[in-house]
Amino acid sequence: MVSSTQRPVQPIVTGKRWPAVLVAAMLGVFGVGTAIGPSSAGEGRAIPAPVADETGAQTSTSEVAVLAGGCFWGVQGVFQHVQGVSSAVSGYAGGDQTTARYETVSRGRTGHAESVKVTFDPRKISYGQILQIYFSVAHDPTQLNRQGPDVGTQYRSTIFPTSAAQAEAAKAYISQLNQARVFGAAIATTIEPGRPFYAAEDYHQDYMTLNPTSRYIVINDLPKVGDLKRLFPDRYRAEPVLVASAKPAN
Repeated sequence: MVSSTQRPVQPIVTGKRWPAVLVAAMLGVFGVGTAIGPSSAGEGRAIPAPVADETGAQTSTSEVAVLAGGCFWGVQGVFQHVQGVSSAVSGYAGGDQTTARYETVSRGRTGHAESVKVTFDPRKISYGQILQIYFSVAHDPTQLNRQGPDVGTQYRSTIFPTSAAQAEAAKAYISQLNQARVFGAAIATTIEPGRPFYAAEDYHQDYMTLNPTSRYIVINDLPKVGDLKRLFPDRYRAEPVLVASAKPAN
C-alpha cells in the first residue's frame, strides 16, 4: 500500500496549470527551503562550485545534460526554474527503448532510471553549474538506489553524459565533493555514458506545475524549488519553462 507521502503508482494529473505566482505563494506558506516531513532532496545545501568545469562548450548555443535523481517530477520541476535552461523533459535512460514505459520501468528491472533531459545554453549556464544545482537541491546524491520514499534502481542517482567532456567534468566534480566530505557520506551517483534518453508519457510532463497541491509534490518536490530560490537566487526563474508550451496546438 502506498501512503499519501509516497508517489502514487498511477499518477493522477489534474490537467489544470497553476499560475507561477500561486506556486510561489505556496512556497512561502510552506517555508522556502523547508520540507514538511522527509524530503527526497534531504534539504538543499550550499556546496562549492566545480573546480574543473566542462571545457569547449561555450562556443555552442545549446547543450544537453541527462540527469537522474529519484522521481523525475521533482528534478524536472527544479530545472524548469533555472535561468539558461530552455527545456527540461522527463523520461527514461539506462535501458532499451522497448522497455521505456512507466508501467515497465516501475518494476525496477529494466536498467532504466527516471531521468530528465535538460537543454541549456552553455553561454548562460555551464554544465558544471547544472551539476552544482543537481547535487545541491535537485536530490540527495548519497542515497543508493532510492530517493526519499521511492525505492528501486529506477530511482538511482545517475549522470548520463552526452559527451566525453561531460563525463570527465562529472567524474572530477564527484571526486572533488567526496574529498571535501561535503555531504558527510560518500556520493552514490554513477556515471553511465552512451545511454539514450527516451521521453516519458505526456502525463508525466510538467507534473509539479500541474499538481502543486498533491501531497507528494508538497512534501518531496516543492521544497527543492524553494531551495533553488534560496541557494541560487541569480539562477532562479519564477516562471518555469514548460514542455506543454513548446508543443504546437492541435
